[in-house]
Order: sequence, then structure tokens, then C-alpha cells
Amino acid sequence: MLNFLWGILILLGIMVGIINGQSIEVNTALLDGAKEAVSLCITMLGIMAFWTGLMEIAKQAGIISYLTQKLKGILNLLFPDLPKEHIVKEYIASNMIANVLGLGWAATPMGLKAMKELAAIDRERHGGTATGIASVDMCTFLIINISSLQIIPVNVIAYRSQYGSVNPSAIIGMALLATICSTAAGILFSIFARKHF
Repeated sequence: MLNFLWGILILLGIMVGIINGQSIEVNTALLDGAKEAVSLCITMLGIMAFWTGLMEIAKQAGIISYLTQKLKGILNLLFPDLPKEHIVKEYIASNMIANVLGLGWAATPMGLKAMKELAAIDRERHGGTATGIASVDMCTFLIINISSLQIIPVNVIAYRSQYGSVNPSAIIGMALLATICSTAAGILFSIFARKHF
């Protein structure tokens, strides 16, 4: 549906440009936009490859397992119904660590694995059948993932750098404050919802 809407908007923009006699400007904007999109993708691909590789090295070196142990108290508070030593906790911890570093793309694979495991746990609790309804743990994980506490917003810094910001990292303080508030609100809501629903 979203692709359809974007397609309509692009076609309408081109038609309005042609009707107004600005087809040269439309053509220039299309070519410049395509060139800029490719340039941005190459920049982001390099950053993504670097940080995703770094996360994989951290996992192979046992750093993720170590941090998962350190996050046990938080994970037990947020997910009290999960089995003690289940792999899902490592996936959730990896997702949280990547998000704290502002690495949304590195967090996504671990997030998908965590959701798959949470769905499997929910199926086991319901006798092997899927309910079609997200469990409380799945909702909690989604809220924590979306609120995403970020110490270093790598994506935003990269975008600001790409578009010529004088000080791309100037956003760090405000981003940290905003994500602390969003994550705190998400955690409080999750704890409240678990007790009352």
C-alpha cells in the first residue's frame, strides 16, 4: 500500500511539473535525486557493514554473552516469564546492545530471531498451537526495541555528515535525552501492562 501511495505521489509531481512547463526542472530533480540516493546508500552501506561486522566480532569473542549476563537483572525484570537460560535472552540482549549503539540495522536480525523464539515459546505455552495474538513478552520486546535507548545515534550522525553538517555529532546529547525518556516510558508501560492485562 505504501509503495502504491509513493508511486502516485511521484507521478502526480511529474505531471504537475510538466503541466506547469517545468519539465526541465523535474528532469534535473529526478537525476539529482537518483545520484544523491546512490551516494547516500553507499555511505550507509559502508557504515552498516563496519558496525554489523563489529557486532559479529563481539559475538564471536563472547562479549555479547558477557553483556547478556550483565543485563540479566533488566531482562528478568522486563521478561519474568521467560525460561532462565533460553537463547531468546541473548537475542534480546544483542538487539538492545545494538540499539544502544544506534545500530538499527545490526539490531534487526537479532530482533527478528528474538521474535521468532518468543513466538515459539508462546506456542509451547498454548499446547503447540499459535494463537495469532502477540504475547505480553512479544509486546514488551517490541516496545523496548521501538523506544530504543541510544548513546550514539550512528545513523543520524552519518546522515548529518553526508549532508554537510558542520558538527554531525552535536545531536548526541539531545538524542540521548529523548531516547532515555522514550525507553523509560516504554519500560514503565510494559511493567504496568504486565501487571494489569
